[in-house]
Amino acid sequence: MSSIINRTPVFIFALALLAGGQAIYGQTNYDESKVPKYTLPDPLIMLDGSKVTTAEQWRSKRRPEVLKLFQTHVYGVSPAAPKKLNFKVYDQGEKALDGKAIRTQVTIYFTSKDDGPKMDVLIYLPAKATKPVPCFLMLNFKGNHTINADPGITMNPARTKDERGSRANRWAVEMILKRGYGLATIYYGDIDPDHHDGFKNGIHPLFPKLQGRGDNFASIAAWSWGLSRALDYMETDDSIDHKHVAVMGHSRLGKTSLWAGASDERFALVISNNSGCGGAALSRRAFGETVKVINDRFKHWFCDNYKNYNGKEDECPVDQHMLFALMAPRPVYAASAEKDRWADPHGEFLSAQGADAVYRLLGTDGMDAKKMPKVNEPITSTIGYHIRPGKHDVTDYDWEQYLNFADKHFKKEAK
Repeated sequence: MSSIINRTPVFIFALALLAGGQAIYGQTNYDESKVPKYTLPDPLIMLDGSKVTTAEQWRSKRRPEVLKLFQTHVYGVSPAAPKKLNFKVYDQGEKALDGKAIRTQVTIYFTSKDDGPKMDVLIYLPAKATKPVPCFLMLNFKGNHTINADPGITMNPARTKDERGSRANRWAVEMILKRGYGLATIYYGDIDPDHHDGFKNGIHPLFPKLQGRGDNFASIAAWSWGLSRALDYMETDDSIDHKHVAVMGHSRLGKTSLWAGASDERFALVISNNSGCGGAALSRRAFGETVKVINDRFKHWFCDNYKNYNGKEDECPVDQHMLFALMAPRPVYAASAEKDRWADPHGEFLSAQGADAVYRLLGTDGMDAKKMPKVNEPITSTIGYHIRPGKHDVTDYDWEQYLNFADKHFKKEAK
């Protein structure tokens, strides 16, 4: 009897996790009828109350204003790009994946010191490519060596317990290569380890002036900054079409890809996969994960000012539809999973749709949908979206849509 009693709390805890965190994080709303009434800030209304009516007004006045609001209230102020980065390119031009790929690995040093913060970039390009290749750039959770069983990938010293290829199901490497795209990836912990220690790890100690303030440089901003440094390298690699780099991320790294795309307009296409609260989903809906829950659980992801909106989402001067608007007129895509209610699929769609007016002002077709599509019926206008069956994950179906989306918009641009 005693063994049963001792195991009961663990069993209950597991059930709570499976239930989407309701028992752990308080009452979680999964009922559309209980979504609070809210009014979204108009992305085309300036802080002085005037209306943006031209593309030039958006570019020169309103866009910088919205970007500043997100820096101040959500993600924090990131450091400027270094004047010079040191790149150590190795393993360049190696045949890999049974001759399907050319593999390159690059170490990017964030300072002039070899023993300072650095990140390793793994790049696969199609072996048969005869000209610069458009690429997908993504962070990964477990180390570069986990995306494929390729024995030539450098093992990340922080992730030696994770087997080669253990996350390959999320990385449709051969599909990407077959479609004529390259893939570049970085272990996100190289940039900033994903735990809260007062921003004393990763790249944060390099920028002390950006800490100890309300708009402090936090982890999502750090990971986004690292993606931009990878793009800095890609601009120097003649085998990569750096004008056609799509930044993509899943879950917290989907939040990161959106902020990277908003912060750095060199990214030609932006993709968020199941990114939820603080990413693609509207915060004001308070559906599934909320601002309070995410700030309580992950104190290092967002700037300190964002905590002012715990339970007060309607007081924040921005919501995530305005984050999508910062990508305009570049193609942007959000994807949801039917069972991933924690990430609020409907809120992700509404957020993407909420940027439509800005995209149309800038001469695109915006989002070509008035209501949320059915499962497996992707929208491929300049603002794209799909919802698929299943759970919080990245699947081959997702990758098929992203490749189709890139084909449509990159090839249209080339005409």
